[in-house]
Amino acid sequence: MKFESFSFAPEILRAIAECGYQVMTPIQRQAIPAIRRGHDVLASAQTGTGKTAAFALPILQKMIEQPKTVLASNTRTLILTPTRELAAQVADNIQAYGKYMNINVLTIYGGVKMDSQAVKLKRGADVIVATPGRLLEHILACNLSLSHVDFLVLDEADRMLDMGFSADIAKIMQAVNKNRQNLLFSATFSSAVKKLANDMMDKPKLIAVNDQNSTADTISQVVYPVEQRRKRELLSELIGTKNWHKVLVFSATREDTDNLVKELILDGIPAAVVHGEKGQGSRRRALREFMEGKVRVLVSTEVAARGLDIPDLEYVVNYDLPFLAEDYVHRIGRTGRAGKSGVAISFVSREEERTLADIEKLIGQKIRRISVPGYEVSNRELLLKQIQKRRSFAKNKQRDDNASAQMIAEKSMTGRRVTVGKSKDGVKYKKIK
Repeated sequence: MKFESFSFAPEILRAIAECGYQVMTPIQRQAIPAIRRGHDVLASAQTGTGKTAAFALPILQKMIEQPKTVLASNTRTLILTPTRELAAQVADNIQAYGKYMNINVLTIYGGVKMDSQAVKLKRGADVIVATPGRLLEHILACNLSLSHVDFLVLDEADRMLDMGFSADIAKIMQAVNKNRQNLLFSATFSSAVKKLANDMMDKPKLIAVNDQNSTADTISQVVYPVEQRRKRELLSELIGTKNWHKVLVFSATREDTDNLVKELILDGIPAAVVHGEKGQGSRRRALREFMEGKVRVLVSTEVAARGLDIPDLEYVVNYDLPFLAEDYVHRIGRTGRAGKSGVAISFVSREEERTLADIEKLIGQKIRRISVPGYEVSNRELLLKQIQKRRSFAKNKQRDDNASAQMIAEKSMTGRRVTVGKSKDGVKYKKIK
């Protein structure tokens, strides 16, 4: 189905044609009609399936059909996102879609001086894309009123809740005009997301394009078993021998990302880093150089990379597996987008085998394993048995420790001696003398 089928205004059709959009994605085909009809929408779809256009295009169309003058310190459309990177990208997309419309799009997030944002807010904006924390600061400072919001969008709602924004969102909900259209987009329908939808929505249309926790068919997934201490060495070897370009690497901590980038550069591989302690300018520069091909590898933490839209990203590498199995789906969703193919590579140490088993159970498939000569690790099945054995031993030890503590307590209370032993038939007993 093409965009012309939904009778968008000529200004919008012209703009999206210049963006290269031709055929609608499944989420766009289902969400756009519902939003155009004025329904609240609760939608779930994999990352990279065109969610931004799914909510932005019908909103822009309704703004054309129902023109209003934006009041000072107000906005018609409020879009909340979990990270500043995603906020910037959503704003860029909306500006591209509204290129031939007279609209003002404003981004509000941390890392930028409040005063400069306050000046822009007081002029009013047709669309505001913001992170919850900074937006709430402006509301409390009386720099912004949400009394005239017609459209409220929560993008990546599950991630916002995971990042601890639930209290901020609740306060923002209290300030927003009650007579509004609500659109909530999430990668998963967790219990927290469902509760949020129930609190803010009125009989929403439920749209679920893909099975929960499924991975895109366009992504080829592989696992490389490797010792933790040799992961960096293996990464450099694979990038060099296989001539990988545009590689997004997920590492566990900020310190690890910094160290990994230093080592890659020493190996002659241009690399850059993105994490929360980097300034906004530094993060934008790293992303721009990566997208322009000036660096081959972008190393990031989980939160910093959430929402990044990198066109034609070829490889995603889980240098460290995520703490939560669900985050694996989000990570590898950076590649294989818009129908293009991509490769997701995971480095798995002996200690991470249990996490890998959880991931495979979640996505409902076994991931192909590739052993590189010289980097072999212990047998997987043997390791899993060893892990189970250690867990059983720890459980039994805890039970025995609890029993010992109880006996000590009894001795303290009674002043009598407690004797523990076994009968001839092996049954444990204790005597108090």
